[in-house]
Amino acid sequence: MDGDKRSSKKNPKGTMTVQEAGRKGGLKTAETHGKEFYEEIGHKGGQRVKELIEEGKKAKAQSAEKQ
Repeated sequence: MDGDKRSSKKNPKGTMTVQEAGRKGGLKTAETHGKEFYEEIGHKGGQRVKELIEEGKKAKAQSAEKQ
């Protein structure tokens, strides 16, 4: 299958794989935004996970009360 775009090898027509595109985009983001950007979005993600855990605990407690 010469035209299979799922191949990990670069297409001879010059297109790139999804993995290559992701890496290129990540490098460009790091170049334009810097370390602080990643620290900020990491913190936001961690806070969101903390909120979701708390919501899950509350839902579990409410479910246990109903039984």
